[in-house]
Amino acid sequence: MPNILITGANRGIGLEFARHYTHEGWDVIATAREPGEAGDLAATGARVLALDLADPASVDAFVAELGDTPIDVLLSNAGVMGPMVPDRDGWMDTFAVNTVAPTLLALRLKPNLKAGRLKKAIATTSRMGSIADNDSGGFYAYRSSKAALNAAWKSLAIEFKADDIAVAVVHPGWVQTDMGGPNAMIDTKTSIAGLAKIVNELDLATTGRFWDYSGDEIAW
Repeated sequence: MPNILITGANRGIGLEFARHYTHEGWDVIATAREPGEAGDLAATGARVLALDLADPASVDAFVAELGDTPIDVLLSNAGVMGPMVPDRDGWMDTFAVNTVAPTLLALRLKPNLKAGRLKKAIATTSRMGSIADNDSGGFYAYRSSKAALNAAWKSLAIEFKADDIAVAVVHPGWVQTDMGGPNAMIDTKTSIAGLAKIVNELDLATTGRFWDYSGDEIAW
């Protein structure tokens, strides 16, 4: 069976991704900042590795532990909401986790993706990162970090295409998680069912696009 690497999998959407793919029989490598505290993730049967994207030493250790393991699908899911009221340090921290770290990790894992069979890289973004769709304002740190993530992964899609690696960014919807809150529109199972379909259908003909969990393309 194929394998998938899921970052930020200890709760919410990442955890549901791990449950989905282990249930489908995939080999799942999932990351958490504190594996010892990720009991629900371990219960899925995934191989749980330590990774704190905000800590360069943790990233180095993770990449070293992964070694030359082939990766069929990279699912970059780790992220933070950031400060609601903009401040310099909080804004920069949000960019570090939501934009810089996942992009650098994807670049470092390019050899692993090249060695995989399916050769797919997907980042969880947000419709709030769409400039065209912004009609309510606010959320400066989160919106801008996701817009920057989208731009960076568009570049990855162009660069990685030469190595037959397909890339996409996906909006999971407003989901009932710790980040989305109890009043969100959909549950994690609904979101993951739609996103898994996108992962399955992603190929070089559709690389570099921005998708909603329902399969609709989102304007940048």
